[in-house]
Amino acid sequence: QVQLVESGGGSVQAGGSLRLSCAASGRTFSDYIMGWFRQAPGKEREYVAGISRSGEYTHYADSVKGRFTISRDNAKNTVYLQMNSLKPEDTAVYHCAARRGPVIIVDALAYDYWGQGTQVTVSS
Repeated sequence: QVQLVESGGGSVQAGGSLRLSCAASGRTFSDYIMGWFRQAPGKEREYVAGISRSGEYTHYADSVKGRFTISRDNAKNTVYLQMNSLKPEDTAVYHCAARRGPVIIVDALAYDYWGQGTQVTVSS
């Protein structure tokens, strides 16, 4: 089992920044691919970004490329999502997720463990 706890959400104006954190416990953190997903009211869960086990490789949804940065600190068992130039359409609950497979996958069904999420609200 892996337990994931997100933090860092909040309310910001368009153009602002937030940094989300996801702390993991329970198993060897570096064994897991990590991803960030988001879900807005009335919409399906959407892939945002993923990072390889070592942190060497990252991948982003087109909608956030150039604005968001995913990173991880395996010594601290934590994955981060730095969000800059936020837009109202970024408003959602953001979840981190972990999977044991070797590659980053954009499909939420491929992830084994999920956090409860943290709310991000961007006003215009």
